[in-house]
Amino acid sequence: MANVVSPGARERETRTLRAEGALKAIAADPESPERVRRVLEQALVFAGAAFAALYAPSEDGELLCLIESVGVPRTLYGVRDSYPRAGRSPLAEAHRDGRPVALSPAEFAEDAQSRRVPSPAFHLVALPVRGDGGGCLLAVSERPDGFGADDRACLELVSDAVAFTAPTEPAEGGELPPGAFSLAMDTGRVRVADDLLELFGIDRAAFDGRVETLLSLTVPEDLPSLMSVVEADHMSIGDRELEFRVLQPAGPPKWLRLSGRLLPGGDGRPARLVGTVADASTLRSDVTDVARVQRLAAALATAVTVRDVGKAVVAALRRPLRADRIALAELEGDRLVVTVLDPPEPEAWPELWRSEWRGEWPDAPVRAMPTLAAALREGRARIWPAGSSLEPALADVGPGGLAVLPLPAGNRMAGACLIGYDTPHDFGADERALLTACAGLAGQALVRARAFDAEHELVGMLQRQLLPRRLPRLPGAVAVARYLPSTAGLELGGDWYDVIPLPDHHVALVIGDVQGHSAGAATLMGQMRTALRAYAVEGHPPDVVVAHANRLLVDMESDLFATCAYVDVDLEEGYAWCVRAGHPPPVLRYPDGRTEIAEAEGGPPLGVLGQAQFPMSPLRLPPGTVLALTTDGLVETPDSDIDAGLERLAGELAEAAPVDLGLVADALLGNAPRSDDVALLLLRYDGMELRPLRESWTVWRVPQAVGHARRFARRTLRSWGVTEEYDAALVVVSELVTNALVHTDGRVRMDLTLINNRLRIAVADASPRTPVRPTSISWEATGGRGILLVEALSATWGTLPVSGGKQVWAELVLQG
Repeated sequence: MANVVSPGARERETRTLRAEGALKAIAADPESPERVRRVLEQALVFAGAAFAALYAPSEDGELLCLIESVGVPRTLYGVRDSYPRAGRSPLAEAHRDGRPVALSPAEFAEDAQSRRVPSPAFHLVALPVRGDGGGCLLAVSERPDGFGADDRACLELVSDAVAFTAPTEPAEGGELPPGAFSLAMDTGRVRVADDLLELFGIDRAAFDGRVETLLSLTVPEDLPSLMSVVEADHMSIGDRELEFRVLQPAGPPKWLRLSGRLLPGGDGRPARLVGTVADASTLRSDVTDVARVQRLAAALATAVTVRDVGKAVVAALRRPLRADRIALAELEGDRLVVTVLDPPEPEAWPELWRSEWRGEWPDAPVRAMPTLAAALREGRARIWPAGSSLEPALADVGPGGLAVLPLPAGNRMAGACLIGYDTPHDFGADERALLTACAGLAGQALVRARAFDAEHELVGMLQRQLLPRRLPRLPGAVAVARYLPSTAGLELGGDWYDVIPLPDHHVALVIGDVQGHSAGAATLMGQMRTALRAYAVEGHPPDVVVAHANRLLVDMESDLFATCAYVDVDLEEGYAWCVRAGHPPPVLRYPDGRTEIAEAEGGPPLGVLGQAQFPMSPLRLPPGTVLALTTDGLVETPDSDIDAGLERLAGELAEAAPVDLGLVADALLGNAPRSDDVALLLLRYDGMELRPLRESWTVWRVPQAVGHARRFARRTLRSWGVTEEYDAALVVVSELVTNALVHTDGRVRMDLTLINNRLRIAVADASPRTPVRPTSISWEATGGRGILLVEALSATWGTLPVSGGKQVWAELVLQG
């Protein structure tokens, strides 16, 4: 009977043969500075490893030191830079016994280093490396079943191919190989080959042997990454190879590539960094360029949103892979939510994608693409050459070849990346290695970005709830406000603003800033805004409002403090009182274009001193004046103080046309540094076209008090030209004054106001108790009908608190 080979066995045999072929191709270039890394990358491609590393004995033979690693960051698995050769680690045992050592997830979790790992559900295997340099190969898998027999066979091939000759420090005074250098980490003295000096454009006779001389010729933007390699205290495994630019006497900077290794010191010798520097333009294609992965890692480290992650992945892959289209998508439940498509035009994508286009956020259902769903379940990159039988939604993405790259994040899939070609394309081992190296970085970044987006939405919602939804319409003035959260992070800010209408055509402008950026700061901001509004509506003067808020914050025993500026504007007279509590003063723009920073005295921030004084400073506002209040995020930067920022704000306000305050506010915020939250409140005082008529009367507690109040009201109304239809007004005066005299003690005051044929009668007393409208009155009752009469005769009535008491008011509409 003929032997029948199962499809699975045939696939495994094919995988092993492909691994052998790829390793032989790498071995054909033994002088390549990336040979070790390229060999290790095959463990990711053919053995399904998420991380692979090579360890070699230290110079004194006491340690096994990490010399190269590929895949996701080693810190995710608690992998260290070195392990004692005499220790009990899997690496040490494999190196001593000359046999592979494996750890299951349970055994891995018991290891001390795994305590730093959030979820140590990883399989680990260590294999001895045979060769002149010796050492060990370490591989980690995140798949539930770990490394199978075929995976281990591929790892054996990798361990055989990764054999290397341990680099040694060039002998002092000996000739260096081409492009080589040797840097003493304690003194900064460096020995360099002649051709390396030529790359920097330095003559041998002019070189002083100092590494600072070479660093001074690099492009400033590349200096931090270069310093991370040449400074021993900050050097980390995996950063020993990078690209940087050096300045040229003429033309653009030249790209160079550094490859180095740190050799530990001993026997009185300092630690040294040895390696080579070569012209990056003469090296092979950057498809597997380590610098390409480094740049992607750097871009993903600063990518804060899901869309930022997608753009970084597209920028890192499309040019080196020469792909015709790339899509990046998040996996949300059973749906793939596409975040970035390149090219962005809908016409460049299959019909299914276009039919579900939602602006620039299409949804591609996984159920419509079973091949893609299978690749996500398996969790490894899948590649289909031209002519493969795929569902139309995928076949049209890559008719000349398609790669589906699942993006892992821990034990789950964060999304997928689709890379398609229009013309037939053969994916080589280099391209596969680049895809695998980028997958882990992109998956972890997607998870972080998704959390960022969710938190950002929550932050925005909470911030919007804590700030006014809209500003009130004001008689004789216009107010606008803007709030910009910080771009430096996601934490809630403590900046707030408020516009509070007050009786008698007054308005309170409030702006403040709670210390810090946190949920606690935002909560305290909401409490302070509510407290200031409550104290203002009670009728307290500005200094008392701020003093009460200060006392409240002190009594709350919070660790935070707040700054605040409170301006009470009389819209009838164009006069204002300003109180500052550790906050920047207002900036005024007068009708002639002059600006000035208000000379307003200030008190300490709120919550610092329980018995603090908050003086009031007067402000005069001619019609056409713009008053600007802002938080320090707009006027203070790390490079300049608040005074300089206020002067800059005054200059920009002077150049603005105050016709449209919204445009003015947008212009002032256009160049905001955004390192902190920014709140801006603008008020343009135009003056009231029709000013109300006002009169007041102090009601003495005498038997004829009500009659005196009626006579005063009658005389006042006649002097205002109201000669008819004021009987109802006199009845309201009688009832309100009577209620105040009968039911309260202390001073009683009556205020009359007339504007636009609306007469307002207000009686203030010293009792906080609000009059209650009776629900029913029997025919035998001798009182309780006063409020019912007021309600019947007036268009509207109500009460409001004033300092130490209340005010009962009623408005009547008089016929012209």
